[in-house]
Amino acid sequence: MTTTSSYFFEAPRRLRAFVRARETSLVLLAALIGIIAGLVVAAMSSAVTLLHELFFDLGPGERLSSQIKIDPLHAVGVPTLGGLLLGIALMLLLRRRPEREIDPIEANALHGGRMSFRGSVIVALQTIWSSGVGASVGLEAGYTQLSSGIAASLGRAFHLRRADQRIMVGCGAAGAIAGAFGAPLAGAFYAFELIIGGYTPASLTAIGVAALMGYLTANTFAPLSLGVVADQMGEVLTLDLAIAGLLGIFAALFGIGIMRGVALCEALLSKAHVWPPLYPALGGLIVGLFALVTPQVMSSGHGALYLTGMINMPLAAIGTVFLLKAVASIVSLGSGFRGGLFFASLLLGALGGHLFAAAFNAIWPGHHLDPTIYSIIGMSALSATVIGGPLTMTFIALETTGNLWLTTAVLIAVIISTQLTRELFGYSFATWRFHLRGETIRSAADVGWIYDLTVGRMMRGDVVTVDERMSIEDFHAKFPLGSKTQVVAVNSDGRYAGIIVVAETYGPENAKATTLNSFLHHRDDTLFPFMNVREAVATFDRAEAESLAVVDSVERARVVGILTEAHTLRRYAEESERRRREISGDL
Repeated sequence: MTTTSSYFFEAPRRLRAFVRARETSLVLLAALIGIIAGLVVAAMSSAVTLLHELFFDLGPGERLSSQIKIDPLHAVGVPTLGGLLLGIALMLLLRRRPEREIDPIEANALHGGRMSFRGSVIVALQTIWSSGVGASVGLEAGYTQLSSGIAASLGRAFHLRRADQRIMVGCGAAGAIAGAFGAPLAGAFYAFELIIGGYTPASLTAIGVAALMGYLTANTFAPLSLGVVADQMGEVLTLDLAIAGLLGIFAALFGIGIMRGVALCEALLSKAHVWPPLYPALGGLIVGLFALVTPQVMSSGHGALYLTGMINMPLAAIGTVFLLKAVASIVSLGSGFRGGLFFASLLLGALGGHLFAAAFNAIWPGHHLDPTIYSIIGMSALSATVIGGPLTMTFIALETTGNLWLTTAVLIAVIISTQLTRELFGYSFATWRFHLRGETIRSAADVGWIYDLTVGRMMRGDVVTVDERMSIEDFHAKFPLGSKTQVVAVNSDGRYAGIIVVAETYGPENAKATTLNSFLHHRDDTLFPFMNVREAVATFDRAEAESLAVVDSVERARVVGILTEAHTLRRYAEESERRRREISGDL
């Protein structure tokens, strides 16, 4: 796993000290990161647009997913061959870089904001290619990966503290999302909810400035509008607030189905005994066949997400796009294309909200639900389920429509969809992917220090050992009462045998004992240097021990130290308080 970051330069010592000592300097650095993020959004979007014009014979300014029809040869051939080339490239890359690249959420959760710049560039290029050949993936994963990777490199160049480094990673993501959606508030809360794992006054200014600069830069340089567009809509009534909650339930269930579908697709392909580089080719073939029915399934769905044109489509066409886009997104990600589900969930949620309103009007024709209103509500509710950022999606709705009353309905749907997802599933798409890889994190909250605080760092290495065959007389001669509390015993091969409580050997009830074997405790309970503090505490609880020996490995079982439960809990509390103060800005 790549956990370190290569950076462009190391700032001069005086400049590093100046930046580290002043919050205003961090804000200036955040502004620079926001500008870079906006440029990343504009450059990547332009690159994908160029690939679409080249591969699909589009005119300047045309969007792939807004086409009415695509030449069948291009529709099927480009994603299939593009997937094959991607699969071969991934296979070759895996030989040179077997480490898995980490994304901003994992970087902030486990690695203190450290990311690989080179790895971020590779992920961004894979995302550009995946979307460029028509795979049904979003660019937001590439936007945030590269922007946060650059931000992490700049933070490392200035030797920022752990908390500030994590904020810089959040600034990169905030600028990227704000630029991509034309929504600075949504970009800021994306960073708070998904990348940093919480809002703090210490991070507010930096994140806000980065989001604003990302928005302004992308809006200036991007050749096409990247935001979500919706025209005027009807009035939101009190009844709509209750109906929005029902839509939130459907959005949660559908979103969970999509996330499980991606994992199921990966599992089926792995069991199919197919050459791995063919996985993306098969996914591209399926997407290409779907594109023969409706081109809206291709790429991120930017062009299809213009609600004014969408709501004028026949319901049968909307339903077809809804189902095929969902399957295309599942197949694209499950077969190995790189990208995200953010844009896809927006489009699917908007389509689903429109279908929901139509179905409701058919069952209860007297209510006349506005399809545009429910497209916005469905868009936000489904995205909150998949992405895991309820306030992010609420602010996207607000910045899209400028309608506060509609935003209230959106917030109700988002709250219900998020809570139901937590109850039934427990993950967003990003954290679900971590779970499938064996990670235990569920958010970007900083738990990396727990993994860094290991038994090897906390133990005492000056441990005293004795041979378990030693006689009681010799033991008493070496350890008079009161000289030691506990002693570690080893066998004739030097392997750990148990722990001896010195006072027990002096008890009158044990006067007839001749060897130490009868005084051995915790024969099968040991710690290992690589264990983190949480695992150590769990071992103490399970063994009901006040102290345990630390051995080098299961096979060798050589004693390398000893650790007490009291010291472990004290160090855990000290580090928890330290991190709390760092996050709140009290240090």
